[in-house]
Amino acid sequence: MIEARGLGARAGSFRLHDITFTVPGGAYGVVIGPAGSGKTTLLETVAGITPQTAGTLRLGGRDMQMVPPEQRGLGLVYQHGYLFPHLSVEQNIAYGASDAAAVREVATRLGAWDLRDRAVESLSGGERQLVALARALAPRPAILLLDEPFSALDPRRRESTRRELRRIHREWGTTVLQVTHDFTEAGLLGDVAILLDRGRVLQSGRPDEVFRKPASPYVAEFLGAENVFAGTARLIDANPSPADGAVESMHQAVEFRTGPLTIYAVANAVESPGYAVIRAEEVLLSLEPQLASSARNHFSGRITEISTLGALTRVSLDVDGTMLVAALTTRSAHELELAIGMEVYASFKAMAVHLC
Repeated sequence: MIEARGLGARAGSFRLHDITFTVPGGAYGVVIGPAGSGKTTLLETVAGITPQTAGTLRLGGRDMQMVPPEQRGLGLVYQHGYLFPHLSVEQNIAYGASDAAAVREVATRLGAWDLRDRAVESLSGGERQLVALARALAPRPAILLLDEPFSALDPRRRESTRRELRRIHREWGTTVLQVTHDFTEAGLLGDVAILLDRGRVLQSGRPDEVFRKPASPYVAEFLGAENVFAGTARLIDANPSPADGAVESMHQAVEFRTGPLTIYAVANAVESPGYAVIRAEEVLLSLEPQLASSARNHFSGRITEISTLGALTRVSLDVDGTMLVAALTTRSAHELELAIGMEVYASFKAMAVHLC
């Protein structure tokens, strides 16, 4: 387990302030944040390389205040895969490990064993990362800290390495804390997501909760929510809303007004003024009104922009002067024969609206 409570640290002029989060034992934590937010400093503080200046840090239930890095029982992999230049690749992988068979097994699983006879200076950036990852895992640490460990790998190798690391993590019960800029990677790997900015934790929790229920409009926009609207909200009634199927007993029907639009939502608390967040993938498009559907929100608008990237297409609509973005598969966009200037119909459920 990694448990931080009010943790503070300083690296040069940069400070971590009041860092609080928990990654349970055997769980996979991911740290997300913009450049300069303190992600690497956080890993180095957990590792003991950067001394803590405030709060508490517990690893496996043990207070780390006076514990040096070499006694913390963890492995650390930096983004650039730093290796010992005076050792061979095989010697790098085996460094700190006592079981030769375990060294070979983990290196083979990660695709690093075939590099064992190479000189360190001959390795590419991606190969260095594989070797550094194998070296960190070979001693079977209780805790593994990873700083963008797949950034130098090509897409195919990144996917296979990420999948194998997740298998090893589950088999061994290792507690992992990984820094990543890749939101998809965070969702695929993480059991706990920690959003960091300017040395502070903005939000933490299950990745699906953090991504679908951001704590603020800033968090929503950082996490890629295209539809963030400022407006006012009011309760429609005091009873749980029957819209969109069963909801939690504390949820109530809410009417949210933003400019000319009225959006219906369900929430267990209402702040007004506030913000409504709708992720683009929750917005459905059709060529005809879908009034018979279970969706509570229906709008018509004209397409102003179509942006396609591989299998995903984003469509921007002008709805009475307000921009609404929908995300759909490129195949669906082609089947609908969408074009700029076309009038289409957008719909989304009340449960898809997050108020903050």
